Amino acid sequence: MIDLYTFPTPNGRKVSIALEELGLKYTAKSVDITKGEQFKPGFLAINPNNKIPAIVDPEGPDGRPITVFESGAILLYLADKTGKLLPVGARGRTEATQWLMFQMGGVGPMFGQLNHFGRFASTKYPYAIERYHGESRRLLKVLDGQLGKGDFVAGTYSIADIALYPWVVGTKGYFPELFAGLSHVAQWLERVGSRPAVQRGMKVP
Repeated sequence: MIDLYTFPTPNGRKVSIALEELGLKYTAKSVDITKGEQFKPGFLAINPNNKIPAIVDPEGPDGRPITVFESGAILLYLADKTGKLLPVGARGRTEATQWLMFQMGGVGPMFGQLNHFGRFASTKYPYAIERYHGESRRLLKVLDGQLGKGDFVAGTYSIADIALYPWVVGTKGYFPELFAGLSHVAQWLERVGSRPAVQRGMKVP
């Protein structure tokens, strides 16, 4: 039974979706980041970077417990553990991994900053909002272009789609204007969002 330390954020939902898709048994443990629970010693022993999500797998690669933090690293670990959601061949694996990094290095940070400055910052900074709004739109256009080539980001459904989906669907709810004319993204959101495992994972914790 894997322990998942999480909270209802896009990064947290990536891992619960993957666990549901893979059919792995897990227990979701809520870490309320609005109350600072991520700074408690017990959680810091699991993730010294005080961020959710993190997992503890009692059956690690060598048969011993292993702790994994950083959502992208967790997705790669779970895919390798099960041999699913990541192509086996080097070419397919590289294709999926680069789109996972696209989410980790681009979509997550840019969408996150847009959300912060556009919705939560007590002082509105037009330059910051314009910058992150523009970059988020650019990234979505890149994604739309890729999805014009097939049903999923890396050809077949993979951890790349799982990583992107919570960020994209959440951002559409708050900044729908970013999605104007991006029909491939819209179709992909429906395609991924209709999967039962995705629907279950989006409700965790």
